[in-house]
Amino acid sequence: MGWSEALGVHQLSDSQVKRRGIWPALGLVFTAPLVAEFLLGNLPIKLLPALIVLAPMYGGGALLIREVVRRTGRGWPSILLLGMAYGIFEEAYTTQSLFNPNYLNLNLGLLTPAYIRLLGIGGWWTLWMLMVHAIWSISTPIALVEACVPDRARRPWLGRVGMSVVVVVFLLGAVANTAIGYKQDHYLASMAQFMGAAVVIVLLVIAALAMPVRARIEGTEPALSAWVVGAVTLVFGSAALFVPQAWGWGAVAALLALDAAMLVLVILWSGGSGWGLKHQLALGAGAALAYGWHAFLQHPAVGKLDASVRVGNGIFLAGAIALIWFAARRCSVRGVDAR
Repeated sequence: MGWSEALGVHQLSDSQVKRRGIWPALGLVFTAPLVAEFLLGNLPIKLLPALIVLAPMYGGGALLIREVVRRTGRGWPSILLLGMAYGIFEEAYTTQSLFNPNYLNLNLGLLTPAYIRLLGIGGWWTLWMLMVHAIWSISTPIALVEACVPDRARRPWLGRVGMSVVVVVFLLGAVANTAIGYKQDHYLASMAQFMGAAVVIVLLVIAALAMPVRARIEGTEPALSAWVVGAVTLVFGSAALFVPQAWGWGAVAALLALDAAMLVLVILWSGGSGWGLKHQLALGAGAALAYGWHAFLQHPAVGKLDASVRVGNGIFLAGAIALIWFAARRCSVRGVDAR
């Protein structure tokens, strides 16, 4: 039994996967790190060459998650769960920021708010990482790129060979990023912490693959306007980004409340008649724009704040708007389900 059978992934021959699927796959590979690090404002534009190591990890991870979910016929709940698993993988093993009290010697105090001594983690930082990776690093790029190819939005983009290549590229990217991070501060978490993270990752993957495969049942009420969906997502996303970490457990409660409220809204909205790819795009667009404008108020994690940083913020925001506009033009085709 191969790895795909073990995951419950339907076998598709390479001939069944159109060769043109490579273009959206490549698009996702680069969109993911651009959103996760540059649109956020975490990295300045002068560090764009870092994509050579960021794209394999972020992009490879997003593409693998997208392909597994689409091949198994599952939908967005599975993408979000696998996005959380990715977040734990990156922050527990690659950066080790979930456990490092002085990440990269930056004196950020990431673990101080809502510190959980027994586990050696910060409640706020752990929840924050789960949220930003599941929503922004993984789900948002997938939503945007899929909307650019409405006729292939729910189909696999890669064959078995392509999937194997992406697995190798992702692992190489993870190793490269781990080596770079370790070289900077030589921090190493405990074996118990590594094992605990592995257990959580496995449980999240099992939960994602246990999600039922079923067609969406439309309600009788018409779906909300995509413009409204995007605007509400922008408001909720912006609110989450501005929750002060100094609130400690109050920040944890605020983030959980915002996430729960948005989840309930999406569940209610997606039951409306006519809910489709344009609404998926609206969710991704609202999240991306929240990142984009928030970047202008953020100090980059690396380097000093100067004029080039703000110019870069403007370029990345303009790029996000251009991608959203292009996707909106493309996904005007009706009848594409957005599970």
